[in-house]
Amino acid sequence: MWTDAELMERIDQTVNWLRERVAEANAKGLVVGISGGVDSAVVAGLCSRAFPDQTIGVIMPSHSEPDDREDALWIAEGFELRPLEVNLGGAHTQVMGQVKKGLESLGRQLAAEKLAQGNLKARLRMSTLYAVANAMNYMVVGTDNAPESYTGYFTKYGDGGVDLLPISSLTKTEVRAWARMLGLPMRIASRVPTAGLWPGQTDESELGLTYDMIDRYLLGEEVSPEVKERIETLHRQSEHKRHLPPSLELPMLKGLD
Repeated sequence: MWTDAELMERIDQTVNWLRERVAEANAKGLVVGISGGVDSAVVAGLCSRAFPDQTIGVIMPSHSEPDDREDALWIAEGFELRPLEVNLGGAHTQVMGQVKKGLESLGRQLAAEKLAQGNLKARLRMSTLYAVANAMNYMVVGTDNAPESYTGYFTKYGDGGVDLLPISSLTKTEVRAWARMLGLPMRIASRVPTAGLWPGQTDESELGLTYDMIDRYLLGEEVSPEVKERIETLHRQSEHKRHLPPSLELPMLKGLD
């Protein structure tokens, strides 16, 4: 296990990295979506250290649990960030309603309505973060950790659509350790991980794995063959999320005379 000195050194390195990336992009600050969970709380803490006066924490409820909003507000206040709240519930209902109506008019049935609704939430949040970032010349900071990055547990062009990923090399266990070093309470660090995509949704139930299992696998520790196969299957199936879209390279044709 890590010492407090080792944890603080890694935190300081990450804060400096954020400052360097912003300077390289000729940007002025950072934007992060705060959900109330430990990952976004840790990233908010890192951003507030890197840019105390140029970080915006955006809270984006969309038919969300009231506790999520309250925890997100508490996190923003704890890091002395003035939160920007944008309620996306109406936009989500309107877009999804028109999609359903349009598909039904074509005689098409929705094969995966819950997934479509959940991913739409994530993509509306991404668009909102970039609207804020573009308006302020800030950069969007993502909150994916190592288990999520490796298994592809993020929405393509949703929470995967960001400029910077400061904790994508951290196991969930290390994220929780960083939370403690940043002064976050256990009720935040130990919250049941959820993306808030629909009522009762949890990360581990969707993954079919616990974060502890994935942590141990990524660290090279012993896991069951079933766990290994599940993790590697998710990794293979999500490979497209970790790369730019493939492009067909055709030879250039000469122009017509």
